[in-house]
Amino acid sequence: MTDRTPRRPRNRLDLEPDTVERDLVKLVLTVVELIRQLMERQAVRRFDTGELTEEQEERIGLTLMLLEDRMAELRERYGLRPEDLNLDLGPLGPLLPRD
Repeated sequence: MTDRTPRRPRNRLDLEPDTVERDLVKLVLTVVELIRQLMERQAVRRFDTGELTEEQEERIGLTLMLLEDRMAELRERYGLRPEDLNLDLGPLGPLLPRD
């Protein structure tokens, strides 16, 4: 006998009263991670072109490291892995680049 219960896709938000806080945090962290990665790429481009002073490079590097640390803390608090933040956009592929 086969189970005819439809399966829910894994990357969808559950929106159940018990998990709504975690799902909301997951969504917010996904957006923040996307922005963090974009900022990091832009910083690398600016480093490569030499348009930043040494002090600016230090400040940007420190800020990005602190943001990454804080993101890791929040993921850990809510039981999320980095790959949990990567939404599947169907035919467009994943939202975040895979490492």
